[in-house]
Amino acid sequence: MKHAFLMVFGLCSLMVFSQKINEFEFVVVPTKFDFQRDENEYRLNTLLKYRMEDYGFTASYTSDQMNTNYTDRCLYLNANVIDESTMFLTKIYIVFKDCNNATIFQSDIGTSKIKAKKEAYNEALQDALQSVKAINYKFIGKKNEAKTQEPQSEVNTVAPVTTLVSDNTLFAQPIPNGFQLIDSSPKVILKMHRTSQPDYFMATSGERNGLVFKKDSKWFFEYYKNEKLISEQLIIKF
Repeated sequence: MKHAFLMVFGLCSLMVFSQKINEFEFVVVPTKFDFQRDENEYRLNTLLKYRMEDYGFTASYTSDQMNTNYTDRCLYLNANVIDESTMFLTKIYIVFKDCNNATIFQSDIGTSKIKAKKEAYNEALQDALQSVKAINYKFIGKKNEAKTQEPQSEVNTVAPVTTLVSDNTLFAQPIPNGFQLIDSSPKVILKMHRTSQPDYFMATSGERNGLVFKKDSKWFFEYYKNEKLISEQLIIKF
């Protein structure tokens, strides 16, 4: 009886949270969480942003909002990742708050026992995201377009993402836990390692570290360079 009550209570709570979160069209992801030493450390911020887009949100980074009118701030949910890791277990969860700092939704705690921090945090975040996915988010409000102020000068122009398109076809060769991409030389251009989600890979290319993922039937390699986010479209043949 107690178990049944807890299940019903949990389902009711999920429905209430779902209703609230469905009222927001936009979600903002910071480029650096409190527990991170550097921006987008372990590529968690990029992963969270693109998962939000996968789930139907219009997502952006905090830095993208520099020209957003202050009066429009309540159109946005603010996403944050909280770290409660112990010595032997990586534990994180996601919190969504409104403009008044009220919690709209809090995910389940995602965990990982992997020792390597980068892989552990990625696995734990993917785990926490499952409870966000379970909401089956669908925006129910009236469509809004966030108003932005005209930049005062070229210096104030915000260009958070630089998009590059590669004309060279890269060929995927299987390696343990992923693929290496080679050109026609053949030369290894990039290595990509599987995550717990299909079509999402942790990737390295020289000194560049980031994510390779598939979106709208196209492959992209995203990484930071001089604190700027670069999105490079790839042509890959498997």
